[in-house]
Amino acid sequence: MRFRIRPDRSVLFGKSMKIRIVSGRIIFVVLLSALFFLSCTALKKNSSPVNKSVLIKLPPSRYPDFIDDMNYEGLEHAIGQSIAYLNRISHRQTFSIGKEEVNAVQMIDSLEHFLRFIRTAPSKGELNHFIVSNYWVYKSVGAAHPEQVYFTGYYEPILEGSAEKNGDYKSPVHTRPGDLVTIDLSLFSTRFKGEKIIGRYMDRAVVPYWERKEIVDEGRLEGVVPPLAWVKDPVDIFFLQIQGSGKIYLDNNTAINVHYDTTNGRPYRSIGKLLIDQGKILRTEMSMQKIREYLKNHPKEIEPILNHNPSYVFFKLEKEGPIGFLDVKLTPGRSIALDRRIFPLSALAFIEAQQPFIDGGGRIRKWSPFGRFVLNQDTGGAIRGPGRADLFWGNGPYAEIAAGYMQHMGTLYFLLRKVDP
Repeated sequence: MRFRIRPDRSVLFGKSMKIRIVSGRIIFVVLLSALFFLSCTALKKNSSPVNKSVLIKLPPSRYPDFIDDMNYEGLEHAIGQSIAYLNRISHRQTFSIGKEEVNAVQMIDSLEHFLRFIRTAPSKGELNHFIVSNYWVYKSVGAAHPEQVYFTGYYEPILEGSAEKNGDYKSPVHTRPGDLVTIDLSLFSTRFKGEKIIGRYMDRAVVPYWERKEIVDEGRLEGVVPPLAWVKDPVDIFFLQIQGSGKIYLDNNTAINVHYDTTNGRPYRSIGKLLIDQGKILRTEMSMQKIREYLKNHPKEIEPILNHNPSYVFFKLEKEGPIGFLDVKLTPGRSIALDRRIFPLSALAFIEAQQPFIDGGGRIRKWSPFGRFVLNQDTGGAIRGPGRADLFWGNGPYAEIAAGYMQHMGTLYFLLRKVDP
């Protein structure tokens, strides 16, 4: 299983850049060799499907049967969150949907028109007729399997913690350190649009930031910045970082919402793949729950297994949560994470996937197909290309099981209101 790690949106180039500090200002001096390295890396990175059409415009005869398995209350909330995001940005900002370019005003109009209609509580027939009459539908081209998308899930972890370090709570939930710097490479060249490096200052230069082993095992951040909270289990923190946000109930009868702020800039490496490659968990049995079970039964292996992933996530406090990439609250079952480079952020989509049916003992009895309208409101470092999607399930036992085991092929569509000629 490839876990979703929302935070890993950066690229680290350890030797890319030097800096001088003059009169309190940071002057970036880009070395010729560094520029060559960055150019090659960026060009290679951008040779992905970013510039290709990843959405096929369908004729009405190929529209799916639009049946939504949830009530519309959550959908109304999710649409409202996307509209709030679009109202915050420049109305001239454009979004690519298939071969069409639409601005934020058109996106808002498309969402508001759909929102007004679903508030009439339409029947299945009325819904499908409305979409055929009013919307263009686009289908993802997929990746390994044509027009098929690999779906995984994520959820909001609930942890127990303490505001102070004590005998039970020894693992810190770190906030962004003061010595961490982020450099936007697009300021130097449009070739590096969307690229950045993360590091720290050392001897008047920017060097790679500490990796997980140095932060956790060597205590490089002790005394640098106070943790947001302390929890009992480092494995819980690891999976909190994978999910990107969560809620921590403290021992002083308060609760805090922690949300992704940034990473240490190191690449993400899957510990699930590591355990499969080492023959410790079968590929067919891989899940978040299986990883937790293995680590619980082999406590001496926790440290080296977790350190296989050098990426480390820093959190910030939020009044509510969880918050997605658009800086809006995610809606359980209605918010989805996609590759933000190629799919239109905030847009209305429709998915056909699989969901689990769970018995009273927490065991999955079967998987059943479902269809559902969702909003593209999040992203993730492991969610790359037109063949990947990550569905937000919410919190609680069912959400954790569904997110941990969801690994199915499905289909992904986008809807855009037709424009009068």
